Amino acid sequence: MTQTQPTITPKLEEPKFGFNEYAERLNGRAAMIGFLLMVLIEYVTDQGVLSWLGLK
Repeated sequence: MTQTQPTITPKLEEPKFGFNEYAERLNGRAAMIGFLLMVLIEYVTDQGVLSWLGLK
């Protein structure tokens, strides 16, 4: 006895929260921008980020 396979695949929405491809891509881009800004701050002020924030 064989069962028939469905002919239509349901279209599922991407989850808004959690570990999904969109969230991971957005997090990676934010990290790259943050790192670039950190390097730029160090270059312009000739100080490290900790000194610039007053932590050193």
